[in-house]
Amino acid sequence: MDDTPEADPGAARPVLSVLDLAPVGQGSTPADALRHSVELARLAERRGYARVWVAEHHNMPGIASSSPPVLIAHLAAVTTHLRVGAGGVMLPNHSSLVVAEQFGMLEALHPGRIDLGIGRAPGTDPVTAAALRRTPNGSGADDFPEQLRDLLAYFEGTHPQITAVPGRGYRPALWMLGSSDYSAQVAGILGLPFSFAHHFASQNTIAALAVYRDAFRPSPDLDRPYAMIGVPVICAETAERARWLAGPSSLSFVRLRQGRPTALPTPEEAAGYQFTPFERELLRHWTAPLVVGDPGTVRDELLALADRTGADELMITTMVHGAADRLRSYELVAEAFDLCPTEPVA
Repeated sequence: MDDTPEADPGAARPVLSVLDLAPVGQGSTPADALRHSVELARLAERRGYARVWVAEHHNMPGIASSSPPVLIAHLAAVTTHLRVGAGGVMLPNHSSLVVAEQFGMLEALHPGRIDLGIGRAPGTDPVTAAALRRTPNGSGADDFPEQLRDLLAYFEGTHPQITAVPGRGYRPALWMLGSSDYSAQVAGILGLPFSFAHHFASQNTIAALAVYRDAFRPSPDLDRPYAMIGVPVICAETAERARWLAGPSSLSFVRLRQGRPTALPTPEEAAGYQFTPFERELLRHWTAPLVVGDPGTVRDELLALADRTGADELMITTMVHGAADRLRSYELVAEAFDLCPTEPVA
């Protein structure tokens, strides 16, 4: 069953969606971040975004989305028709049976609204990956094909010994996630929609999407390829304001690369930080995919990106310090694209 939005090949506008990392700003708490995720999901539904996904990250003080299924359950419960999903669940961190049961339950509770994006990266550092996977070296990527096979078997009810309840008969919309040609090829062979991590692997976006399209085989899920890319976006009323808001994400990235992750710093702290030449070179690559500016600039850059990559859907993610500024960024993008606002279902 094809649960992706209809995308007209001749349309000028891509489908727009939201990737929420539940950022924790300096001076706030993870509980604050999760409350803001609820506000964002409600705004996304009201403003006409297609879906909201939450990501799996661990041991990061600045990101509160460590348990996608728990957060998805809450976001789905406080919205009415918005698609909600994981972007994604890092399968090597989990038992395939547990994932099938969790997402089968979500699909049973919220039929037709749940997406399960599957990735094979750890979503964290090696030490934390080892703690999650309880293996000496934290490595689980080599087992990914077997884990994926088992996951599909649990949803389809074809496992020879185990019945996932719920799970069998309650399969959510499945997506493959990735930042490499490997994931692109798997998505194509399985005939699944593919979400590429353009927001941190932009140098490989076009090549990976080409691999996906070349490998694609029609399936009960899709009769043609459907590609989404993640895009970092910061939009404000003026370009100057947008650049000011972008400072904290740059400083946060530098600290993460230095092995000292923190909560998202304030714009004032970021503006006062003196980046070294080496740090500036790191940022040059990190910020390459960032779309930042006023609404008109952001719209034009996103349209150009969709045209250049052929992406059917853009999933935008906004990392700024203040919750109000983050919500306003998504609101301005929706207005710039003239998304169709929706009213809550009674």
